[in-house]
Amino acid sequence: MKATQLLHNLGQSLWLDNISRDLLDSGTLKRYIDELSVTGLTSNPTIFDHAIKNSSAYDAAIIKQREEGKSREELFFELALEDLTRAADLLRPIHDRTNGVDGWVSLEVSPLLAYDSVRTLAAAKELHARAGRPNLLIKIPGTYEGLAAIEEAIFAGVPVNVTLLFSHAHYVAAAEAFLRGIERRIDAGLQPHVGSVASLFVSRWDAAIAGKVPAALHNKLGIAIAKRTYRAYRALLDSPRWQRIYNAGAPPQRLLWASTGTKDPKAADVLYVKALAAPFTVNTMPENTLKALDDHGEITEIMAADGGDYDTVLDQFATAGIDIYDLAAKLQDEGAKAFVSSWNDLMNVIVSKSSKLAKAS
Repeated sequence: MKATQLLHNLGQSLWLDNISRDLLDSGTLKRYIDELSVTGLTSNPTIFDHAIKNSSAYDAAIIKQREEGKSREELFFELALEDLTRAADLLRPIHDRTNGVDGWVSLEVSPLLAYDSVRTLAAAKELHARAGRPNLLIKIPGTYEGLAAIEEAIFAGVPVNVTLLFSHAHYVAAAEAFLRGIERRIDAGLQPHVGSVASLFVSRWDAAIAGKVPAALHNKLGIAIAKRTYRAYRALLDSPRWQRIYNAGAPPQRLLWASTGTKDPKAADVLYVKALAAPFTVNTMPENTLKALDDHGEITEIMAADGGDYDTVLDQFATAGIDIYDLAAKLQDEGAKAFVSSWNDLMNVIVSKSSKLAKAS
């Protein structure tokens, strides 16, 4: 049995961390769904930056949107929604078959809004309405300001992918925002079935401390943080508060492993995939990681419900001088800034490509 199918059978959803018009037009995404057990996908500004910059598949749409006088941001969201609604339609049978548990695609609000709750909420509502697909999640960062927008979006019935989470404390805060939104819907007599995932970034932990800890600790911090978060996740799922909302008809907010591509060239390319084989989670993988898993990945161990032994590893990092609480805050701040940088690059690519196409026409 393929490792991808085995993970799926064990209760973990495999999502592709990529989208492009070429993936859609070539039938590659459809093949991943049919042959590699892919049941969803995620996107971000960096992914779209690479897709638009490196392909002519968007040229006709860019010319059309430019002629209509669209701003660069408006033009981008038109392109993104065209791709993601096509992907959502491909995944819709999975979404329907699983009653909304799976079959999702994700679109991120502008990273420029990461610290603006009001405008984030307005953007989330608008984008979800424009997409017109029940299986499209809106990505909202789990920053302090983002938490208020997450609660309000859930209350408004907008499915949310909470992004930029780096610790169990970040995760718990995001989960509580989801809970508050659902509880308010129940109190208001509204249907509580609103989808959500909470995305914990894993490999960035190890990249941040590369060369700063003993060799024996290389590439172990992200996995230890993930295990600690998984324990918090499973504890919340078993709590009376969560069980009350499930009993009222709400779905669980699933924990999603993000940033699971191996950044260290000396480490196994499926390092994080193997370590994070955990039931009732999502793993969103870069395309190369998905292919590597299919080619030579083996799943030999499933994460324990309590996360297993991670305390010893975290103690070793503390001894090595790594303050994980400070580092989590730093990673979230740097992640938000990196998304802004990618967004600005994306806007520049659209302007540059629009200009070149206009001159050529």
